[in-house]
Amino acid sequence: MNTTTSPVASSPVGELLRGWRRRRRLSQLDLALAAEVSQRHLSFLESGRAAPSREMVLRLAEPLAIPLRERNALLAAAGFAPVYPERALDDPDLAAARRAVEQILEGHLPHPALAVDRRWHLVFANKAVAPLMAGADEKLLAPPVNVLRLSLHPDGLAPRIGNFRQWRAHILERLGQQIDASGDAGLVELLEELKGYPVPPGARPYRPAAEESLGGIAVPLEYVTDKGTLRFLSTTTVFGTALDISLSELAIETFFPADAGTAQAMRALAEGAD
Repeated sequence: MNTTTSPVASSPVGELLRGWRRRRRLSQLDLALAAEVSQRHLSFLESGRAAPSREMVLRLAEPLAIPLRERNALLAAAGFAPVYPERALDDPDLAAARRAVEQILEGHLPHPALAVDRRWHLVFANKAVAPLMAGADEKLLAPPVNVLRLSLHPDGLAPRIGNFRQWRAHILERLGQQIDASGDAGLVELLEELKGYPVPPGARPYRPAAEESLGGIAVPLEYVTDKGTLRFLSTTTVFGTALDISLSELAIETFFPADAGTAQAMRALAEGAD
């Protein structure tokens, strides 16, 4: 069944627009030029002296790169019905998209790959992920599994991450960027929680300037096992053109072997599971 979110407006639409503009570090003139409207009209909209049309709300939201969920909130604040649906991923109308995600994850075998929602809850995972989660506290593995919490929690995977400080810095930085982009209060709470987790005893120092740069394309992860250290490079894929909120907020994390030993170990693990 198709569903559509009906957000409740907490602030006037003008205040929300001004907040998003400042979040994006744009002047009124910058936004007016990008949206092809007059700066005077934009000023009137932000101050509440003029009310935007439905089309104007959507026009301004585009150059501000406002997430679909928050575009619906803007529309609600302006007195309009939301236009972007939010359907559960098991909705029949999303069957094709769901199959595509599952095929991507399965096609990445024997290496780990998973899909998460906007707050980093595990949605899908291929068979290579489960062995890497083994040994974590059952409370952290109870659905919905938050993969960031699982990754940094001392009762989760933290003791087994060889480059913990580097991995932690990457996660916190990325979460901060996501908060800047979305304004999601739930992510702010998660970030504060993660910052409070202790660093495992003996974790080696992390000096960004001394680390080999990958240009932001991939992030290294060292995972210590009883049979040796597995070294991966992590990348993220998002559905940038999705018009459904659930799909637009879905992210796929894929882990590629960073050396021949890891590739061989993952192949052997997959063969042993078959």
